[in-house]
Amino acid sequence: MATQVNMPKLGLSMKEGIVGKWFKKEGETVKQGEALLEIMTDKITNKVDAPADGILLKIAADKKAKLPVGGLLGVIGQAGEDIGALLKAAAASGAKTAAPVAAAAVQPAAVKVAAGGRVKISPIARKLAEENGIDYSLIAGTGPEGRITREDVEQFMSQPPADERPALEIIAYEGMRRAIGDNMANSWAVAPKVTQHVSVDLSALQSLRATINSDVKDTEKISVTDILVKAVARALERHPRINTTLCGDEEIKVLSEINIGVAIALPEGLVVPVVKQANQKALAEVSKEVKDFAKRAKKNKLEPDEMNGGTFTVTNLGGYGSVDYFTPIINQPESAILGVGRTVEKPVVIGGQIVIRPMLALSLAFDHRVIDGAPAAAFLSTLLKLIEQPHKIFI
Repeated sequence: MATQVNMPKLGLSMKEGIVGKWFKKEGETVKQGEALLEIMTDKITNKVDAPADGILLKIAADKKAKLPVGGLLGVIGQAGEDIGALLKAAAASGAKTAAPVAAAAVQPAAVKVAAGGRVKISPIARKLAEENGIDYSLIAGTGPEGRITREDVEQFMSQPPADERPALEIIAYEGMRRAIGDNMANSWAVAPKVTQHVSVDLSALQSLRATINSDVKDTEKISVTDILVKAVARALERHPRINTTLCGDEEIKVLSEINIGVAIALPEGLVVPVVKQANQKALAEVSKEVKDFAKRAKKNKLEPDEMNGGTFTVTNLGGYGSVDYFTPIINQPESAILGVGRTVEKPVVIGGQIVIRPMLALSLAFDHRVIDGAPAAAFLSTLLKLIEQPHKIFI
């Protein structure tokens, strides 16, 4: 008996997903539990496993198709099995596919060639192609019997030229990479952002961290990021107007929960799992969650719900030792993000004396539709005081 492969619900808030790559072709044998295809949401790319043994009889949703939870992705069964009734039933129940997300002009796969090898093309299309130096044998026709029309030539001319430069590697713009790109482009387009840059003396925080880590296992040691997450959460308690989101064009919602997203870099992109209610959790608990997120992110084991609900994000490039200040892109629908740069030993004046201190670079980017410069600066001021006097984070 044939088995349907349906769009899974990968999180409580998920309503639809986008088909990524299929790992199997129609007609190929699959085994239960074997990775069958990728599904993309706006937060994550997940692999969907085959629900049964058999042959992939039908791919009902091609790459880039968007369809709702429960929509029909494909059918697994036995060779020669009639699945017509199943497909009709699925369509009748609404478990059907949708069109590709971005449907570019699609042309037939091959040019129709008349007897004797002559390409079938209308006179006006031929004239237009020749005037523009176009080899019309490369154009797929959409006219009767595959005849190339003027519109086909114009469509061909409107397409950007292929980049013929030699490359070390070709990376498909899909899956996690495309999801990140779409989210970043959207954020950059909709949010008029401002970035404030500051540096802060990290010596007290480093000393506190060393004390905390002096008698714990290596696997339980606290990182600077862990403490910064906690410090940001406490600063947001005192400046709730930074912990906001713009709902449509009608209202700004000051959020009651403080949920800190922590950006984690992976070879194929970036994920941002969220420490929920970070202000209410002990530092050790925050650290444990961040470590667990990082470990499971590398294995693509994060759940979509773990990357939803963020109210503020921290992204740390300090570990690379090369970046001071930068402009992080706001993780929509949040209103602000903190970029953490490297720590550098610098001369500073303290009590009239020049001393060397480890100075940490911070960059706060915020949505100016929601947050003005003065409250953003006030939030940064509180955050700097907590970093320079880190014992106050815990009282």
